[in-house]
Amino acid sequence: MKRMIVHGQKEMLQIGVIDGNRLIEFYMEKSDNVGQLVGSVFKGRIVNVLPGMQAAFVDIGLPKNAFLYIDDVLHPHLERQPAVKPSVDQLLKAGQEIVVQVMKEPLGGKGARVTTHYSLPGRFLVYMPHADYVGVSKKVNGEQARARMRATGESIRQKGEGVIMRTAAEGESSESLKADVQFLRELWQGIEKRAIHAEAPSELHREADLVHRLVRDLLTSEMDEIWIDDQASYLKTEAVMQQMAPSMVTRMRLFEKHSQVPLFQKYRINEQLQEGFERRIRLSSGGDLVWDQTEALTVIDVNTGKFVGTSDLEDTVFRTNMEAVDQIARLIRLRDVGGIIIIDFIDMELEEHRDQILQRLELLVRQDRTKCQVVGWTRLGLLELTRKKVREHAMQQMLETCSICKGRGKV
Repeated sequence: MKRMIVHGQKEMLQIGVIDGNRLIEFYMEKSDNVGQLVGSVFKGRIVNVLPGMQAAFVDIGLPKNAFLYIDDVLHPHLERQPAVKPSVDQLLKAGQEIVVQVMKEPLGGKGARVTTHYSLPGRFLVYMPHADYVGVSKKVNGEQARARMRATGESIRQKGEGVIMRTAAEGESSESLKADVQFLRELWQGIEKRAIHAEAPSELHREADLVHRLVRDLLTSEMDEIWIDDQASYLKTEAVMQQMAPSMVTRMRLFEKHSQVPLFQKYRINEQLQEGFERRIRLSSGGDLVWDQTEALTVIDVNTGKFVGTSDLEDTVFRTNMEAVDQIARLIRLRDVGGIIIIDFIDMELEEHRDQILQRLELLVRQDRTKCQVVGWTRLGLLELTRKKVREHAMQQMLETCSICKGRGKV
């Protein structure tokens, strides 16, 4: 059973997603919504253009200037022709005003990354005002279903604009899809009107708050229950669901706060968060995972630990690695790991076992809403994958670098 667990407080909202008894995703947002930038649209001013980097820095009103790469300025059809790609200083000039959308939050010492390939997500589709094509979510299986959704997308879009059909669009009526695209079209037209008179730098559109985003992006027929322990959060979520997914309102449950066991404690969310963010993660078999993480690279080491298995060493190793794959795929989502990920599995002799490990990981990462690509085995026998990073994980707001070791983990 899949559940969304919502813990509401006056200053903060915390949401966990439970699959069975295991926590697979966690989100947190302060009530002022200051931290949410991805998807927001700004009118900015070019501060400087760097031909050597084929990029520009844009002042959008944040402490650090945003980074705009040339491929995020060019029209998509030019990006497939690198031989004719112009220099960035032919397209952008210092002092020029420009409308940009945040595609990656400021992380570490870097400013936000922005783009002019605008997109506005809705319940059933993503609207792209200048894309001029129809895409279908990779999670939609079957060529017939994909072709049908692509044809529907073509019928509801106007010339020059593009849409990506989301998995939630499958089986929806043409009227619902038309209403969704019309709402997003009018939202974009409002952004364009504000941009005409706004002074740079200024915010033109703020991405929706956490409740709106999760109802829009996460609520599917697979979600069996939504438990909420706060009356105000319950009413707000109910209002959003009545607008976006009225058929699922019956799955909402209000958890009585006077209950002896708090909601998060009942489903072991805080406990699982604590365990999931440790450097050493114990596996139920007795094996363990050791995580070492930098800003752009995460290394995961798999060990047999106390697991002695059977008399067959290869079988022991394979079973430990298979258990590790399931846990790693879950923790990558829970920790919201981004960048390059290297997994050092215990060495396996049989190629068949290596193939099964690879196939299992590929199957599990398809469930991830964030773009994740399994690259494969390296020459050194390590498994490599990459995962897109768009924002700092909510748990990072609760952590601070040790004043003694400065993040080295040693005193």
